[in-house]
Amino acid sequence: MKKTEQSTVTGLQPESVEHPTLLDVRNLSIEYLTQRGPAKAVNKVSFSIKEGQVFGLAGESGCGKSTIAHSLLRILRPPAVIRGGEVVFSGEDILKMNDRELEEYRWSKVSMVFQSAMNSLNPVITIGEQINDVLIRHHKFTAKQAAERSAELLNIVGIESERLKSFPHQMSGGMRQRVVIAIALALTPELMIMDEPTTALDVVVQRDILQQIRALKETMGFSILFITHDVSLMTEFSDQMAIMYAGEIVEKASSREIFTNPIHPYTQGLLSSFPSLTGKKRKLTGIPGSPPDLINPPGGCKFHPRCALCTHKEKEIAPVLREVIPDHWVAVHEGMPLPPGRMAADAGQGKQ
Repeated sequence: MKKTEQSTVTGLQPESVEHPTLLDVRNLSIEYLTQRGPAKAVNKVSFSIKEGQVFGLAGESGCGKSTIAHSLLRILRPPAVIRGGEVVFSGEDILKMNDRELEEYRWSKVSMVFQSAMNSLNPVITIGEQINDVLIRHHKFTAKQAAERSAELLNIVGIESERLKSFPHQMSGGMRQRVVIAIALALTPELMIMDEPTTALDVVVQRDILQQIRALKETMGFSILFITHDVSLMTEFSDQMAIMYAGEIVEKASSREIFTNPIHPYTQGLLSSFPSLTGKKRKLTGIPGSPPDLINPPGGCKFHPRCALCTHKEKEIAPVLREVIPDHWVAVHEGMPLPPGRMAADAGQGKQ
């Protein structure tokens, strides 16, 4: 990371230095087939993740974040269908990989920390057996080698190796989350996908886990795709981020830029939904209404039924993601005046 002056917002990450692209998602489209018709869960989404970078995907539940995460490992199950696009990892399109190539790709190159640690772990098998299974299945470790590596992995995430004999229910939520992270790190992947990794954890444990992940990233050099609905957490942890709404990216920039100067009304609404810890008090505002029906979405901009700034054009014509200022992309119509961004000073956060 580029060494810059520390932000006055606790934990806000400085912008990352330029690195080669590790993952490039291009016009990815995914549908869920239902009796009522196809639901467009992901609609022509594009983004890239560079080596050593933390890239965040944020948005409300049901906006397509987890669907994208599962597609990157090709573990989507029916009725999900990938309708188009490319997912290029280190020059190879994983959507064209055969079963053997996928087996070599999964966990060795890209791993995943799934939502809800308790549901990710088998309740009737010890922690040691579950870590060993990954090592033996993918790297053909002997039982002795797997046991030694499993103990090492637990130590890396701050758990005593004696816990290898424990069952998931004998561990706290924070410890179970660390175990899931240890499994994801087992084969030293280049990219780790973290889907709501701190859900259901209290704020103290949450911060401890994120600090540990950040330290591991710096030591081991992997990239992270960080997925959450918590935009405040996202701005602290990620370098670059994209805001998703109804299966589409509506804003994409560095985390610092989106925090200090959000332009899309949906992004502004998300950032106005959590309190600041410093500066003047301000009234919190939510986003009225609910996300649209993805089987029969509204015409034009999908956010227009919930947007106070909507005009007739937004109701009729879908906006396109455009670079409105350098490295800051927003879904707007060409030539339309941009809504004022909520600068950090206006938000009571102090100078950046």
